[in-house]
Amino acid sequence: MLKLGWLVAMAGLLLGASGAGAQVPIGSAAPSLLRLTPEQQQILLPAVETAYRVNAIKRGDRVRPLPLAASQIDPSRVLDGTTWSVDSYMRAHRVSGLLVLKDGEILLERYGLGRGPTDRWISYSVAKSVTSTLVGAAVQDGKLSIDAPITRYLPELKGTAYDGATVRHLVTMSSGVRWNEDYSDPNSDVARVSAPTGEPGHPILNYLKKVPREHAPGTTFHYNTAETDLVGLIVSRATGEALADYASRKIWKPYGMERDANWLVDAQGHERGGCCISMTLRDYARFGQFMLEGGIADGKRILPDGWIDKATTPQITNGARPPGYGYFWWMRPQGYAALGIFGQAIVIYPRERIVVAFNSAWPSAGDETLWVAQSAVADALRLAAMRSEP
Repeated sequence: MLKLGWLVAMAGLLLGASGAGAQVPIGSAAPSLLRLTPEQQQILLPAVETAYRVNAIKRGDRVRPLPLAASQIDPSRVLDGTTWSVDSYMRAHRVSGLLVLKDGEILLERYGLGRGPTDRWISYSVAKSVTSTLVGAAVQDGKLSIDAPITRYLPELKGTAYDGATVRHLVTMSSGVRWNEDYSDPNSDVARVSAPTGEPGHPILNYLKKVPREHAPGTTFHYNTAETDLVGLIVSRATGEALADYASRKIWKPYGMERDANWLVDAQGHERGGCCISMTLRDYARFGQFMLEGGIADGKRILPDGWIDKATTPQITNGARPPGYGYFWWMRPQGYAALGIFGQAIVIYPRERIVVAFNSAWPSAGDETLWVAQSAVADALRLAAMRSEP
C-alpha cells in the first residue's frame, strides 16, 4: 500500500498561507473553511460565494463536450480486508463527486452529498496547480520569466530573504526562507501571516518581508502556501490582469469550461494563488484533460512547449512517496496530481490518457488513511479504465 505519511504531513493541510484569516467573509458570522462541521461542509463547499468574497472566472460561449464512453466502469477494490465498491467508498468517505475520463470520454460519473452535475465544489489547494499553469501561460505570452528574480515583479521584497530567489524557486517550494506551517501552533507563521497590523500594503507581502532565510534558494523543499499567493500576485502583475480574468481568457473560455468558476480573494481583492477555486466536477476533469492534451485550447498553444513535462515531473526532492515535486504538482505512481485538503484531487495518468477527479468533504483535512484509500481507488479506476479499451 502506498506510504503517504510525509505527504500528509506536508500536503494534508494544503490550504495554509493565511490560514483561516485569509477568507474574506461577506457576513461577520461566516465560519472558517478549515473548521466546518459536516453540515456546514455540505452547505458551503458547493456555495462558498454565499459566505465569502470571490471573483468569477468567466466561461465562454462554447462548452467542450465530454461524451459518454461506449461502456462504463464500476470497479471494486479490497482495502484492509474490506471490499469497496465505488458507491460504498463514496458514502463512507463523504465523496461529493467522482469522474473518470479516458481519451476525453466519461467512463464513470457519480455524485453524492446532495450534489449534482451543475453544482460547483471548492478546490482548496488544487488551485495551486491552476496557478502553476497560469505561470506557464504568462511565460508563453512573453510576460514572465520563470528564472527571473522574484523582486522583478515584487520589488517590495528587495533587501529581504527573498532577494536572489526566483519564480522557479517559488513554484518548487524552495525559496529557502524559514517558515512554520504548523496549524496546531498559534504562534506559527501560518497562524500569524494574515493578522491585521495596520500597515499599508498587501498583508502577506508585509509579513514575508520579515521572515529570515534558512537555506540557499533551490536547495531545500519546504511547503509554504503563503508563497503560492505570491505567485498569484506575480502572475497578475506580470500580465496586468486579475488572476480570475487571466484564467478565464487563457483556459476557461478557449477550452470550453461549462460554468463560471469562483476564486476566493484576500482582503485586498486579489485571488489567492494557493487556494480555493470552485468549479463543477466536469470542469475539474476538463482541466485535467487540458493538461493531458498538452495545454492546447481552441487550437492554440497556451503553454510553452515542454512546460507540462517539467511542471509534472520531479524538479526537487521532497521526501514524499512517491518522491519529488514539480511546479505545484505532486507525483503519483504512473502520473501526477493536483491535491487539496478534505479530499479534492485531479489525478492524471498521461500514458493511459486517463483523468480521475475527486471532490470530497472528509471529516479531517488530510488523515493518512483517507489519502491512502483515495490513492487506491484512483488506481483501481485506472486499471478498470485500461481494461475498458476495445
